[in-house]
Amino acid sequence: MVGKKGILVFIAGLILLNILAQYCYTRIDFTKEKRFTLTPKSKAILGKINEPITITVFLEGGELPAPFKRLRNATRDLLVDYKAYAGKEIKVIFRDPISGLSIEEQDTVISHLYQSGIEPTTINIKNDAGFAQKMVFPMAMLETEKRQLPLRLLQNLNAAGSYEENINNSIQNLEYLFTSSIQKVLSNDHPRIGFTEGNGELSDLYLNDAISSLSESYEVGRVNLSTIDAGGLDKLKVLFIAKPQKEFTEAEKYKLNYFVMKGGRVVWTIDQVSADLDSLKGSGEQLAFNKKLNIDDMLFMYGARVNYNLLADANCVEIPLSMGQQGQIELAPWVYYPLLLPDTAHNLVRNIDAIRGEFSSTVDTIGVKGLKKTVILRSSPFNKLFNAPKLLSLQMVAEQPDPRDYASVPQSLGVLIEGAFPSVFLNRAVPAGITGNYPLPPVSKPTKMIVIGDGDIFKNQLSTKDGSAFPLGFDRYTQKSYGNKALLLNIADYLANDDNLITLRNKEVKIRLLDKAALRTEKLQWQLINMALPLLLLISFAIFQHYYRKHKYAR
Repeated sequence: MVGKKGILVFIAGLILLNILAQYCYTRIDFTKEKRFTLTPKSKAILGKINEPITITVFLEGGELPAPFKRLRNATRDLLVDYKAYAGKEIKVIFRDPISGLSIEEQDTVISHLYQSGIEPTTINIKNDAGFAQKMVFPMAMLETEKRQLPLRLLQNLNAAGSYEENINNSIQNLEYLFTSSIQKVLSNDHPRIGFTEGNGELSDLYLNDAISSLSESYEVGRVNLSTIDAGGLDKLKVLFIAKPQKEFTEAEKYKLNYFVMKGGRVVWTIDQVSADLDSLKGSGEQLAFNKKLNIDDMLFMYGARVNYNLLADANCVEIPLSMGQQGQIELAPWVYYPLLLPDTAHNLVRNIDAIRGEFSSTVDTIGVKGLKKTVILRSSPFNKLFNAPKLLSLQMVAEQPDPRDYASVPQSLGVLIEGAFPSVFLNRAVPAGITGNYPLPPVSKPTKMIVIGDGDIFKNQLSTKDGSAFPLGFDRYTQKSYGNKALLLNIADYLANDDNLITLRNKEVKIRLLDKAALRTEKLQWQLINMALPLLLLISFAIFQHYYRKHKYAR
């Protein structure tokens, strides 16, 4: 009787536990890096959700390779937590958008998804017949009643690392990706970002993808420093100065200084040396000379200096050139188009691809009290520096760069500066052309600034057929995509949002893969253990049971 009561109590306890589990959610995370634990920032944002959100994940299907299944499962685990903390406001759907469709229907669906920002990826799958290609969609769509936002789950697709490393980087980035995206679609606050014009900066055509990409989350427009007033500057959160060609006037510098003093954030992408590949192709030679932008004193006061030099890097981009007597077009490495490497010590550039550069210059930091300087972009260790003026010639392309000739140390090409900046115009007369009230304190409010020695870093390429803009970071010659757009979006998020969600990139998921070397040498040993040990245990248990029963009943 007591046994039956115990069973009934146990069953009743299980039923009660299941009922309570529907109202109380908890999870015990035994992983060392706490990969299944949401950060307090994510929980706080999820707790503020006040309207239904639908998240559709397109990475689904039974024939996915193991690394993509791992990415899908990690996404599912994360979104289970999101649903638990957000209540019924989040609906999650996993589906394969082209499963069961004919070829014609697939083309229609893929075209529709592409227009919505959902891009497929073709991968090779090994089978008995060799390799087969499969189209997968490592993407998600986040939707509310008013807007939708496509999300790229797979990061570093074109990096030099293996799929395993890329998938692992993508899993590390999932929480930041979903949390920041949820904040964007729910936020009624859209900070204003301006790209300066009037000093020969990149035109709208070359900034097309940069502006359109930022416009999904911010109000973006052009800013003319010669005409804008203090009221207009007060409405801006971030100001991009992208490859100016003409000298800044003292009045324009005064307005820039005012913007920094009130806490505005500035991104300087500067070419200190004038060099252009199109001009070089036309004549075969070009003299790269120093520019006069009249901003060296400002940058010096703000803790940075863009040097008058050109970086030649053996780790570089290939460009098309006419080779041989028949004029065949071939790709050749061009050392003056370096690949800028993110310094992953800072969350701002963690888990993004190499950045495509063009005629880059190094950036030095200056010791200024109250300012913290962090290098975010570096060259490879195989580089040379040439001071301007420098005669450039396409003939050097025929010579393959020898890494031994370029052996050096990594050079800094991009710097993040944070703190209270000193005023450039302290105890100086107000320059001519300034009307209105521009109060200038001795030091600025705490703010941030980024200085990059490459004016083309946010410049998209154009199609020769119709003049349309390619995506930022895409190289139409090599058909590769680099991390320029990811850098742009990270910079905008870091500078425009005071919540500083970029710290979510601190999460690190370690790859614990099999030791392939040990697997080859110890393969037979472990096969024998896995096959023989269970049989030995079973036989031993049977023998023990036989003698135990014989001994028991013999008495």
